[in-house]
Formats: sequence, structure tokens, C-alpha cells
Amino acid sequence: MEMGCGQMKNFWNKSWFVRIVSLLLAILIVVYIDSTQTGFMTQGEDSKTRQTANETETIRVPLQVSVDTDKYYVVGYPEKVKVTLEGPNALVTSAVNTQNFRAFIDLTKRKVGEQTVRVRITGLNKQISYSINPKTIKVNIQRRKSRTLPVQIRYNKDAVANGYHFGKATVDPSQVEVTGAIGEVNQIDQIVAKADLPNNINRDFERQVILVAEDKKGRQLNVIIQPSTVKVNIPISISKKKVKLNLSSKNESSNKVYSVTAKQDEITLYGDKNKLDKIKNLNLDVDLRGINSSTRKVIPLKLPSGVVRSDPSEVMIQIRVKNTSSSKQS
Repeated sequence: MEMGCGQMKNFWNKSWFVRIVSLLLAILIVVYIDSTQTGFMTQGEDSKTRQTANETETIRVPLQVSVDTDKYYVVGYPEKVKVTLEGPNALVTSAVNTQNFRAFIDLTKRKVGEQTVRVRITGLNKQISYSINPKTIKVNIQRRKSRTLPVQIRYNKDAVANGYHFGKATVDPSQVEVTGAIGEVNQIDQIVAKADLPNNINRDFERQVILVAEDKKGRQLNVIIQPSTVKVNIPISISKKKVKLNLSSKNESSNKVYSVTAKQDEITLYGDKNKLDKIKNLNLDVDLRGINSSTRKVIPLKLPSGVVRSDPSEVMIQIRVKNTSSSKQS
């Protein structure tokens, strides 16, 4: 045992063995450091690549018009234009999300009439390139004019239910201000509130209605109406009249005496006024066939032409019956 241990000690103390172990450790350290540095640099390069990578985005942005709006009115330009942005990922994404730039046409030094102008962009980062669609726009610059005009109401008068009639239609406000190119404003024949009534309407119509400006041929003109909507009220009613109820009987038995009375002797009729004016009373026939004793009977009313409904719609009739032969015997 002692001799074995001594041999082991001599083995570890050999100079050539120490050199080999030291060399291996040095190689391992170098490999470790190289791998960690390479990994770090690779990660940093990937991050830098992502930050500087280009991106392309197309968005629609509002088109602004630079012009003296107190003097001029411009027509023909679109509400929005397409802008394609290309540049660093972060800058393009920020521009798309914030839209901190604007598209515009400058008409401040342009003359009245048709003009072709270039769409411009301002406020965009210089590292971002862009293209615009359309690049140029044809506009019409006209002198501005304003007028105050009354509002006319137009509605389908055949939509009212049978027996009903329209009252006087009203609109609020009754006048509006119209602004636009002088050529358009001068052509205005009327400002119209078009009310679309449902068929067989039998109640008042009240609704907010959009206004349109029309020329003498009924063509819609391109102007600004302020306010753009008005409240239209069209009263719808039905005429009524109270008339006497006249009772008459039929199919009586010859050996009986009848007494026929109604719960009410007046009926309210609703319908066309001209037809109601001609009605003096309402006749009701009471059929006594097969009635041998006193009873009550509910009879619906038959309405004359031009009458839509009645109140009540049916009448309770009291029928009293007396046998004439039995009264003679007594």
C-alpha cells in the first residue's frame, strides 16, 4: 500500500503531466470566452438589423386644402389620398400609428377656374421616402357665395291611410344658409326636405330629414347647407261626426209585440269629411226572426262608404217580446 501511494505521488508530480493539464485548461477557457463573445455580438447584430430593416406601408390620409375660404369655394378634390411610406421599421410604424404628417394642396396663389395641382406631404421624417396616389388633382376654384333660403317640404301624399288626411306640414328651422361656388348657388331653385312616409300612415309624422338643394330641373347641386337637417312635422288626422242611431226591425211574428231599444242612441263616425257631411243618421236593422222571448243582442254596425270606423263598433240591443194572443185571453 505505501509503495502504491508513493508511485501515485510521483505520477502527479511529473512536469510533463502538469504541462498537458495546463494546456487543456487554457484551450477550454479560450473556447468558452470566444463562444460567449460571439453569441453576444450575434445577438447585438440581429437587434441592430431589426431596427434598421426597411418596411413599406400604404395608408389613406385626409387631404387638406390651403385656400382663402372666406373668398373661394373649391370642388373636385377627394376627401383622402393614398400615401405609401418606405423606411426604417420603427419610423414607418410610428408614422402610420400617429399620422403626424399631412397631405395637402396649396391653392393660395391659384386663380379662379379649373386647376391641376400637385399633392404635397409635410411633417414626415426625412429618412422615410413616400409616394402619393393620385400625385396630381384637378380642382375647380370658384368665388364663394352664401344665401339664406326657405325650406320646402316634399312628401308622398298618397301614403295616408283611407279616411285620413294631412294637416299643415311644418319644418324647423324654416330657413337655412346655403354656401358654395357662386355658379352653383345661383342655380338653386329650392331647398327641399324630402320626407318618405310609410304606406297607410294614420298618425302624425315627425322626423329629422336631410336637406338637398335643387335647380329648376330637380337636379341636386353641390353646396353646403347649414344646418344640413331639419325637423319635419306632418299632422295626420281623421274627421269625426256624431249621428243618431235609427233602429228598424224585420221578420217580426204577427202574434207578438216587440219593443226594440239600443243602449245608446248616438254613434261617432270617423272618415272622410266630405262623406261625413252627407250622413245625417245611421240605420240599424234588427232581425227578429226566431226571437220568442225577451233577450239582448249585440249587433255590429255596417259603415257607409267613406267611413273608416265607428265608436262604438257594435251596439247592444234590448228586445222585449209580448204574445198578443195571451193578452186577449186575459
